[in-house]
This record gives sequence, C-alpha cells and structure tokens, in this order.
Amino acid sequence: MPAAAVAELPVSLFKGPVEPDWCPGCGDFGVLNALKKAVAKLGIQPKDLMVVSGIGCSSNLPGFIHSYGVHSLHGRSVPVAQGVKLANHAMTVVITGGDGDGYGIGLGHFVHAVRRNIDILYIVMDNQIYGLTTGQASPTTCKGDKTKSTPTGNPEAPINPCALALVSGGTWVGRGFSGDPNGLADLMAQGIEHRGFALLDVFSPCVTYNMNNTYPWFRPRVYNLQKEGHDTSDRVAAVKRAFEWGDRIPLGIFYKEESIPLDAIEPALKKGPLVQQPLRTSPEIQKELMLEFM
Repeated sequence: MPAAAVAELPVSLFKGPVEPDWCPGCGDFGVLNALKKAVAKLGIQPKDLMVVSGIGCSSNLPGFIHSYGVHSLHGRSVPVAQGVKLANHAMTVVITGGDGDGYGIGLGHFVHAVRRNIDILYIVMDNQIYGLTTGQASPTTCKGDKTKSTPTGNPEAPINPCALALVSGGTWVGRGFSGDPNGLADLMAQGIEHRGFALLDVFSPCVTYNMNNTYPWFRPRVYNLQKEGHDTSDRVAAVKRAFEWGDRIPLGIFYKEESIPLDAIEPALKKGPLVQQPLRTSPEIQKELMLEFM
C-alpha cells in the first residue's frame, strides 16, 4: 500500500521561546534552522519530538526549539536519549551536541549506541574545537593546528567520526555542512526517517576560536557524494570515502541499509510504549517509589 501523505507543518511552529545566544555567524544557527525545516517537512508535531543534548555551545540547542528537550550532562546525551526512546519509542528522538561532547567524554556511549542500533538521529556539530571553554583542541582538531591548549601545534591525530560509526556497524552514516542549510535539512529528514541509529556529522564552523576550518575553507573543498554516484550500500567504499580529506571532502550519505532497530525487537516493548503500559504495582507502592527517588 502507498505510504500516507505527510502533512507538512509551518517551520515557525518550532520557534523556541528563547533566542539563540551563539556568536554571530556560528554554524550552529544553520543546524538549528535545518532541524526545524526537517521536522516541519516530516510533519512531526512538537509534542512528538524530543531533543536531547549534553554540554557545550551546540548543546544549548534544545532551549532554542519548540519541542520536548533535555539539556543533560557532559558526554551523557546518548544514554539519556536511549532512555527516552526506550521509555516511549513512539517519540521522535534527536540528539544534538558537539565534537568535544560526543567524540571526547561521550565516545564510549556513541560506539555502543551505533552497534545497538536504537532508532535515534545523532546530530554532531563538529567545529573541530572546544568552543564553550574558549578554544582548546578537541578530538577532531586537525594534527598540527595551533589552539589555546596546543600553542605549538596539535600533536594528536583526529578521530574520524564517520569511519568510526561505519566500522562499529552503523546502519546510516552521513555528513552535512551548515553552510548548506537546505541540503542539511534534507539529510536530517532522511536520518530521522531511517529505522535505526543515524549519525549525521555536521561541519559547523566556530567563527570565534577556529580560524582554520572556516566557511571559506570548506566551500571549495566539499562535494556531494550522491551527485558523484556513490554506492550507499557499499560499506567498504563508504569507509574509503570517509577518509578523504584535504582538497576534496565528501558530504552526503556515506552508507545506509534497511535495518530493524532495537526498539522494534525488544520484547518489553511489544505491547507498545512503556509509558502507556499499566504499572503492576498498587497506588501505595507507586507513591512510596516516587517519594524515595524524588
């Protein structure tokens, strides 16, 4: 049977009660606007959307969009989001964070979420620097770059997030650029529609502390994988593309496959979202439990 038509929503419906406080020109503005466009295009109501973040400049995003949101702990956005999805897998759950939060202290959670394949979109605003703490080298800072914490040049090789997700068994891995908001919104929509864990690494330039990976630096280098006929079903080819860097840097979908997410096969969820299932305890015991954990 043909899929039911999606009723698009006005982007203005997702305008948050608080205006973003990022530096003028920050790439995170483009990410926020693209996310609003994506969920509006998919017809997802604010009440059915949960945005979870950790700590960092980009992690302030849940406060700038009209939806449910959790501003959690540093590096802990992924386990919090997994808890939300398992408690109510009818919700659309999106994680928004930065490279320091996700690929530094949160890296262990990230790898296990990828292999677990729970149905969540993880948007990482990768500015290749620690912005909130004013310019230290992050896990994705290029080798040799001078930062506040590496004044003579970064001696460490950067993490390759897309390659790491691919070799960890990722079922949807993509990369976007905040300088292309329409293309980014389309990638977000596809990531949300994917049934399984989706990583979308986004080049989101920090205009205050990273003077290397700027908009002018990226624009002549980035290219669209899909326009070059990349086979998104070939994991090995995707890994090779993920290692391209320098004069040509790929954007788009590296890899995708049809998958059954964890929340669709977990026996405890067969009867529907946990939040809609009756508690098998008396009202008295429920009250005691609430008092104990409050």
